[in-house]
Amino acid sequence: MSKIECVILETSDIHGNVLPLNYGTNKPSELGFAKVATLIREERKRHENVMVIDNGDVIQGTPLTYHFARFDKENVNPMMKLLNALHYDAAVFGNHEFNYGLGHLTEAVEASHFPWLSANLLNKETGDPYFGQPYILKTVGESGPTIAILGLTTKYIPNWEKEEHIEGMAFVDVVETAKKWVPFLREEKGADIVVISYHGGFERDLESGEPTETLTGENQGYELCQSVEGIDVLLTGHQHRMIEDKDINGVLLIQPGSTGLALGKVTLTLEETEEGWRCLNKQSELLSVEGVQPDEEVVELIQPYEKATQAWLDQPIGHIKGNMLVEDPLAIRLQDNPLIEFINKVQMETADVDISNTALFDNNSPGFPENVTMRSVVGNYIYPNTLVVLRVQGRDIKAALEQSAGYFELKADGTIGVSPAFTTPKPQHYNYDMWEGIDYAIDVRKPIGERITHIDYHGAPLEMDQSYDVVLNNYRAAGGGDYHMYQGKEVVKDIPIDVSELIANYIIERKVIEPTVDGNWKVIY
Repeated sequence: MSKIECVILETSDIHGNVLPLNYGTNKPSELGFAKVATLIREERKRHENVMVIDNGDVIQGTPLTYHFARFDKENVNPMMKLLNALHYDAAVFGNHEFNYGLGHLTEAVEASHFPWLSANLLNKETGDPYFGQPYILKTVGESGPTIAILGLTTKYIPNWEKEEHIEGMAFVDVVETAKKWVPFLREEKGADIVVISYHGGFERDLESGEPTETLTGENQGYELCQSVEGIDVLLTGHQHRMIEDKDINGVLLIQPGSTGLALGKVTLTLEETEEGWRCLNKQSELLSVEGVQPDEEVVELIQPYEKATQAWLDQPIGHIKGNMLVEDPLAIRLQDNPLIEFINKVQMETADVDISNTALFDNNSPGFPENVTMRSVVGNYIYPNTLVVLRVQGRDIKAALEQSAGYFELKADGTIGVSPAFTTPKPQHYNYDMWEGIDYAIDVRKPIGERITHIDYHGAPLEMDQSYDVVLNNYRAAGGGDYHMYQGKEVVKDIPIDVSELIANYIIERKVIEPTVDGNWKVIY
């Protein structure tokens, strides 16, 4: 009986990173699709049977993709141009595919030379897959095994995304969807191997099965492996984890991190028997891009987009008369500081309310230099968030502050650090909020849930039963980051302009910004 080898390559959570570059600093970085593309081409030279799948979150995440989405009305989506050039077999929708609206996403899908898979993103009226194609089938060689790729996306998108961006769409449970499609692919379509490409991850420890976070249904990878018979391989993403050479219940797993740090590789060795093809061996590994030369064609294709982006980023917009740099990200989160206070002031003035919260999104945020450019703005405010004013009660503010207070842990030597709940399985610094308009303190020496020692508003204690209007970003307002206390609250105002644009406009209008710090909050440890 004959044997055959098949390789499946996975990219996931590229987030618009093409060149090996950090846009905030404009310095080289060991990441990006151009490096991944080199690895893809090398694997195609080494192996006869290769499939390439993108697992989602590819068209949003850098100034390059932001500039294209907002200002380029003539060209093809740059990420689709690149995936087409690398002859991808399919792509799966990630949650960030929807950030710029359904029109922008539809244009990207139509520009693709490959299908987008969406078994659980359904048309509310018809119940059919919204984008038309839940799976692909590929026969290896002329008469070899048939491999099915089923596309699934985290069902949690309605908790984050603007309603108009997902209008007419239903997000169905991925486990129930897989239970429907996997038997169909095997029994009706004759698939010898079933691969699920799932833009989602795991809410449980891969070894023990114990929950590692609140079981929201956002990441159902573990349940897929345990509850759905007939899955051979599970390609995952969304959590930005690096997972290789792991399996759950006989299902091989892989997750290639984010920003083009690595290419996921699955190798299947199949044998033909009298009963059909069976899998003799399967393994998964991550191929790092460190030290890899960027692909010349990708670099050339992206140059028109990159040139326009760089020109836009280097536009001077204003001057900071003081210090708004980030020298120590943890220090920024331990007491009131000029950078966070400034962003909150922009939000409050824009929304015409006097309570606001925001975050330092990641540890790479550079802060604002003396001479501010658009690069400075997007280097700090990296997401395409807009603003929402919610009417909440004092107890909701207290609950939100306690949620943020869980960000810290007190170490045995008395020093303070970041809780694993905010770093594992992926960094979630964006889920620690800092407030303006109220006075409060976080005492990390106290148990989680009891760390807020006081909350004052206009010099008096915050009333738990009183209503207050708070401006915050749309992700948080929808409950993102387990801030469930915001869900279902009255929306007083929706401001459909990107916060980065609001910040830029604020600086352009004033030309000179003088940093202020009113010391309205601190962390005690």
